[in-house]
Amino acid sequence: MDRIILFHGSTKIVTSPYYGGGDSCSDYGNGFYCTRDLNAAKEWANKKTSHGFANKYSFDGRGLKILDLTDKSKYSVLHWISILMHYRELSPAFKEDYQRELEYLDKHYYINISDYDVVIGFRADDSYFTFPLMFVEGEIRLERLEDIYHLGYLGEQVAIISEKAYARLSFIEAREVEPIYKEKYATRIAVADSRFKEIAKSEKWLKGTRIKDLVSKDDKGQ
Repeated sequence: MDRIILFHGSTKIVTSPYYGGGDSCSDYGNGFYCTRDLNAAKEWANKKTSHGFANKYSFDGRGLKILDLTDKSKYSVLHWISILMHYRELSPAFKEDYQRELEYLDKHYYINISDYDVVIGFRADDSYFTFPLMFVEGEIRLERLEDIYHLGYLGEQVAIISEKAYARLSFIEAREVEPIYKEKYATRIAVADSRFKEIAKSEKWLKGTRIKDLVSKDDKGQ
């Protein structure tokens, strides 16, 4: 990865992101989450306020070990889901009810994030986390999930993971986000919620590959 510009949406100005200061239950574990899309950063900044900030950084990724989950020639939607299920906070009831499904994903598709400096992947913030949950619950076919994955509904984020990668971030400036982005974020989530309902309704009776089929084949050693 060459030198690129990254944005981080926040309720505050973040001049010096520090290693270990993130949330361990984020999509790809503890890290500093950015995007190359300024508008996406503005939405993140104004999720709960009308006065957030879009922080701008220069990032030098040369020589770093990068896991690019958006590279569909190397990774599938199942790699993405396995990592999400490993890091995102799941209820005890969900873990118990879908133990076999989670173990299958962990066994075949989990990638150890700690081996990398940077993770580039799709985001599953807020309502968008419903997609992978519905798949694990058997409500969405693998084919439908792959459509969602390939069509770019989810957006991309860049997670700065290692201490070495943090040192490559250089703060440029922070600009206050226009209040309209709070409405834009709410609209995007509303559209996502509507899409989930449509998908859940249509998927119920469609034939295809569901996670129970993958688990069953694995149990039989196929």
